[in-house]
Amino acid sequence: MNNLSKIYLVVLVMIGIIKPHNSPAQEIDLGGQVSGWAVTNPDRATQLGLRYIPDLMMGKYWDDYTLDSEISLNMYGVVQFEHNQDATLTYDEFDSYRIWIRFAASQFELRAGLQKINFGSAMLLRALMWFDSIDPRDPLQLTDGVWGLSARYFFLNNTSIWFWSLYGNDQNRGWDVFASDKNSPEFGGRLQVPLLTGEFALTYHYRKIESKKRPMLNNLSGNSTIPENRIGFDGKWDIEVGVWAEAAIVHRELDFKAYNYQRQTNLGVDYTFELGNGLYAIAEYFTFSLTEKVFEAGEDVSLTALSLNYPLGLLDDLTAIVYYEIDNQDWYCFFQWQRTYDNWRFYLMGFWNPDQYQLFPGTVQYNLYAGKGVQLLLVFNH
Repeated sequence: MNNLSKIYLVVLVMIGIIKPHNSPAQEIDLGGQVSGWAVTNPDRATQLGLRYIPDLMMGKYWDDYTLDSEISLNMYGVVQFEHNQDATLTYDEFDSYRIWIRFAASQFELRAGLQKINFGSAMLLRALMWFDSIDPRDPLQLTDGVWGLSARYFFLNNTSIWFWSLYGNDQNRGWDVFASDKNSPEFGGRLQVPLLTGEFALTYHYRKIESKKRPMLNNLSGNSTIPENRIGFDGKWDIEVGVWAEAAIVHRELDFKAYNYQRQTNLGVDYTFELGNGLYAIAEYFTFSLTEKVFEAGEDVSLTALSLNYPLGLLDDLTAIVYYEIDNQDWYCFFQWQRTYDNWRFYLMGFWNPDQYQLFPGTVQYNLYAGKGVQLLLVFNH
């Protein structure tokens, strides 16, 4: 079933549920977000883009529970002018962004479809970025969803338990070195409990990696699919300042044993300084390792990150985010000014990155953001 068929099915189901008759409260809301941008990199290219994300929300509400859904599309077009070349690259995209149906009560929710699943305490370098690829520097916080079924239950003492089962996903997500096998189910869960002045959580996920279409994996393993187990820990506490920690261990059986284990750890702190309107600061330290054995040294990457945010007033906001890749001594610098008018938001951003742009292991960002450049972004929400 393709994405358009899934959208059509969700629409039919929800129209059948909320069609007018003697029933509890019901609601249909059509909104969306339009964004346009221009980014120029003097050494590489200039890009112009336009994106529209229409969002249809439908719901039916009883006293004790809710049945609702969201259907959202991601439509955009880009024109790019490569410097010192006559050719102009133009491309467009039309794809589903969110397609889900949810049944919810006061302490429980069950959601099926294309959805966003994320968790953890870190903000800049998230060790538990398992199902999304959100970049802290992206003002829109866009990320692809995953197809699956998820359930969450919230106890009265603030303990929560999550379960999920995913199917039909074959894209790299977050810190993935390898992508999932699209035809194999994934499943996992999370337990989050209050602890002292904060909370602590334990998370598990199982999936299979598909190797037939990936020559690199064929060289690493003779199997067509490779089982992978993940376990994660995270916690966050308020002790005058906010402190948090995240850690994830990933295990897979490969013939090339140096990639059998993948480790990610994060330590972070945040604090608001009483300077003017309040200077909010976040600092994090992150490590990423590929090893043969779980606790031995291997192929390591270490990163630090600092984020500063200062509100100039009711309309204007300044943000600076700096990453430092310790082993290669590379700096990634990002600066942003934001102005807000009702439904409008304006962003002026500058970046100064290494010429070889690869901040996150396992992913290679488009080279337009390598080196120095400026971006203007206009956003309208309706």
